Amino acid sequence: MKPATLCCLGFLALPLTTHAIDPGPASPQQQETEGWLQLQSSNAAASQKKQTATATERELAMQRWLKSYQHEIPEFFDQDAGGAVDSGSGQ
Repeated sequence: MKPATLCCLGFLALPLTTHAIDPGPASPQQQETEGWLQLQSSNAAASQKKQTATATERELAMQRWLKSYQHEIPEFFDQDAGGAVDSGSGQ
């Protein structure tokens, strides 16, 4: 057989050698995250007390949302216009 044909056959057989990743969480941190997401989606730990907002709170939230539309969206973001990142020890 020609080398080009062998090379093509090798490339065609390459996907047959791969293995799928096992489903499910691989690390303890991922297992914890999956547990929290399942708890949230099942609504099993929801509060029995309804959490409502007063009319004043709703009005203030609406005003804050409407005010956000007063700022023009810039055509591009200037990387140097922001503040500095503190690389200290956090104290």
